[in-house]
Amino acid sequence: MHLNSDGTKPIYVQIADWIENEIIADHLKPDDKVYSQYQLAELFNINPATAGKGLSILLEEQIVYKKRGLGMFVTTEAKQVILAKRKNEGFTKMIDDIVLEAKRLKISEDEIINFIKKSYREEC
Repeated sequence: MHLNSDGTKPIYVQIADWIENEIIADHLKPDDKVYSQYQLAELFNINPATAGKGLSILLEEQIVYKKRGLGMFVTTEAKQVILAKRKNEGFTKMIDDIVLEAKRLKISEDEIINFIKKSYREEC
């Protein structure tokens, strides 16, 4: 994986996202050991503190857990947590964008709902 250093997304967030992608792809399974901050630093040629910050995000979100002296490991519910988080964040952003554009175009709430219903029926 290549990290994007253009400033749109902090490196530590990209590290957390990369590990999440590894979990979603089943490259890391429940109770598997996750890369250490030093392994990640070497792998991506970044500061270990930056890698550690990415791991801290995953720890806070209960995607990984810490075993003292052994490192961090994938939680049993990690994949479900990630999928729910991404579904919620991604879907909310899409809806916000649609509503904003609908307001610009002066499309009513009822019209938006009808567009969604129509599209949903056509796709299912």
